Amino acid sequence: MRRASFIAGLSILAATWLGPLPSLAQQAFSAHMLMHMSIVAIAAPLIAMGIAGARWDPVRYAPGLFVPISASIVELVVVWVWHAPALHHLARHGSGVWLLEQGTFLLSGLLLWLSVFGGDVTRRHAMRGSGLAGLLLTSMHMTLLGALLALTPRPLYHDATGLAGMTAIQDQHLGGATMLLVGGIVYLAGGLWITVGLLRTETA
Repeated sequence: MRRASFIAGLSILAATWLGPLPSLAQQAFSAHMLMHMSIVAIAAPLIAMGIAGARWDPVRYAPGLFVPISASIVELVVVWVWHAPALHHLARHGSGVWLLEQGTFLLSGLLLWLSVFGGDVTRRHAMRGSGLAGLLLTSMHMTLLGALLALTPRPLYHDATGLAGMTAIQDQHLGGATMLLVGGIVYLAGGLWITVGLLRTETA
């Protein structure tokens, strides 16, 4: 299962970066958001679950660097900063800035999910409460940003022309809805999974 999870995560990452999404994202905000969610909410947790507990798990060697709540705050800063219109414009039109953006998305995603799942069994049990708080915090800020993008009455990204047949504001609303649904649901599901584990431990 660990190997399958790791391979699945790398496959999604490769499809996200090597498929049609990067070229579509130069014009459509919704395509950019789909890339973002594919990295932090799908590929990153799968890769983290594939690494967690293995001998190459970095949490085993530097547990102090992997604290779920701190990792959630790091991801919050990364996500909100890169969705500021000026930086988003630079990432869309500059290959070097785009690589930096995508790299920080991946690293912040791995930091959070490894903070939750990484380390040995004793460490994972001890960090369950903190992991739950970190994932719920992330779910909240992803939901908030997604709602802002989905409900705002004017386009924030004026260089985004949208997908075929869509206006810029419709494209932005689609991107916001993608973050709202995928980001909110995945992190909330992770938090619920930890909650079930906590309840099982208490009733055992």
